[in-house]
Amino acid sequence: MIKVLFVCHGNICRSTMGQSMMAHIVKQKGLEDLFEIDSAATSREEIGNPPHYGTVSKLRQVGIPLVPHRARQMTRSDYEYYDYLIGMDTYNIRNMERIAGGDPDGKIYKLMTFADSGRDVADPWYTGDFEATYSDLKEGLEGFFEYLKANGCL
Repeated sequence: MIKVLFVCHGNICRSTMGQSMMAHIVKQKGLEDLFEIDSAATSREEIGNPPHYGTVSKLRQVGIPLVPHRARQMTRSDYEYYDYLIGMDTYNIRNMERIAGGDPDGKIYKLMTFADSGRDVADPWYTGDFEATYSDLKEGLEGFFEYLKANGCL
């Protein structure tokens, strides 16, 4: 079982979109039994809230089912449990490491590094551009699957 946690600031835009997209890809590939996928926030601001309407709308537009989810904050035990903790931007990574007490096992990644890029996933909270976020997530997830294949995980 490959356990993946997507993390952003509030857990209502980027991380929930990433979680839903990953779940959809895994289902299309017939790999549901190999993965456990969830998402979380680095902040407490949106705890208990559903995904942002822009995330819901973009996923509906591209035919990807929304994974039922309520925002929650990442915990130190998440670091122990998940194999890959994937942040959306540099700020998230810094906060994830703070919550986890560091990254001694090398399990915290910035999503776009899987796409050979150091850039952050576009944050639609500030821009309202859910298309750019979707494009970044798609590129990062494609790279993540290539990474998993190259490392013998798939």
